[in-house]
Amino acid sequence: MIPLKDDNPTRAVPVITFGIIALNVLAFLYQTTLGSREAQVFLYQFGAIPYELTHFTFVGPLTMESPVPRYLTPVTAMFVHGGLMHLGGNMLYLWIFGNNVEDILGPGKFLVFYLLSGLVAALAQVMVQPASMVPMVGASGAIAGVLGAYFLVFPSARITTLIFFVIFIRVVKIPAGLVLGIWLILQMLSAASNKPGVAWFAHIGGFVAGMVLLFILSARSPSIRRRRPERF
Repeated sequence: MIPLKDDNPTRAVPVITFGIIALNVLAFLYQTTLGSREAQVFLYQFGAIPYELTHFTFVGPLTMESPVPRYLTPVTAMFVHGGLMHLGGNMLYLWIFGNNVEDILGPGKFLVFYLLSGLVAALAQVMVQPASMVPMVGASGAIAGVLGAYFLVFPSARITTLIFFVIFIRVVKIPAGLVLGIWLILQMLSAASNKPGVAWFAHIGGFVAGMVLLFILSARSPSIRRRRPERF
């Protein structure tokens, strides 16, 4: 399933969501100007490497001259991606679901929410694989937090979704609760099967963090209930 858009209008322009997308795109465009080795160094220097965070050291020459302290890499890693598909998928989800969560919290709180969700997501992955020397990159942990918040507040919102089933392809409208529930189940199954190449536990940790942070950062929970779509 690939979500395309939601039927859930907002009251204000989501400036933080737009800004985060712009920063991610700019960072990726910069990566494309680098040579293959320089691009690899870039990922190692700005990605979050669990071993370096748990052992307070560098894993090798690729990170010895990192321009940022190790403890800041969980933040910089949120704006670095491993490829165009990685970037495109993450930004699509942020574009669809981020504006409504920002609309609830307001720009300032949403920025705090987004960064904290990403940090908790990184921490979850580090706790599971503390000795990993593979850099974690991408905004998916923070975006998982956005999905967790959206799941709680707008479960009935309709998501226009592209569905693939063998040779069957169709665009349908599905409740957000179902779309995001299936997404979470897939993350949990992938984590349980230990599929390599993706920080599955960061996705799960970010999703849970988003649900918790939503109520910590929202000043008045009744205002959240009033924003639920009434007719879908």
